[in-house]
Amino acid sequence: MTTRFKLSLEYAGTRYRGWQIQKNARSVQGEIAQAVRAICGPGEFELYGSGRTDAGVHALLQVAHLDVATVMSPTKLRYALNDLLPADINVLAVEKVSHRFHARHGALGRSYLYQISRRRTAFAKPFVWWIKDPIDVAAMQSAAGLFVGLEDYRSFTDDDPEEKSTKVLVDRVEVAEAGDLVLIRVMGSHFVWKMVRRIVGVLAAVGRGELREADVARFLKEPSEAPARLTAPPSGLFLERVRYEGDPAEPPLRAVMNLGFVVGA
Repeated sequence: MTTRFKLSLEYAGTRYRGWQIQKNARSVQGEIAQAVRAICGPGEFELYGSGRTDAGVHALLQVAHLDVATVMSPTKLRYALNDLLPADINVLAVEKVSHRFHARHGALGRSYLYQISRRRTAFAKPFVWWIKDPIDVAAMQSAAGLFVGLEDYRSFTDDDPEEKSTKVLVDRVEVAEAGDLVLIRVMGSHFVWKMVRRIVGVLAAVGRGELREADVARFLKEPSEAPARLTAPPSGLFLERVRYEGDPAEPPLRAVMNLGFVVGA
């Protein structure tokens, strides 16, 4: 009989082709699966994530469930996994849960955090998007409100709307200054492929004065290739949190790290 464990994970995605196992490419799920096999033997197991992250995207809190036949305690399993995983993947917590818990289908919402740097950095390049031009943060904050609500994001994804719905309910989009950084948080029930990076790219274009709010509204009402051309790089994007029933409210918007940046109080 298998036990279901809830895994809470953090990882730097720079060296990986995303979360999902792929042939001939390193993935976060693949590294974890390899560690599970080494610990628990060659028997069948299921490792299911709350959602995919793309190549180069990081996670402050990814959640997965693991069904495996083992007598190990959650604490021993966590230590064993971390002993075998590479340094850029870390298991934060392991809990025994009911088989009714499902990492993906049980999630009520997700939040992503994006970091834009307004200066060149020697240390944090894998974790920010450096924009050289002046950025009007107030203009970005005003335009961010256009994304809130149920909208059709077909212009913001490479998913085929004929095969998968591109309508997404976005709960909140926050834009804040943190010294040398501009932080963008996008919260919603779920997201389609590349959607968050294209929202960020469009907002950055508004901040640089290349787009107006009317342009953003048009992208949400009619098909446009502009958001694809403006896709933000994966380096600044973090899966910040996956929320389940009973979880506390979203924490204040803060920078991921201070590697020489002035981030304020």
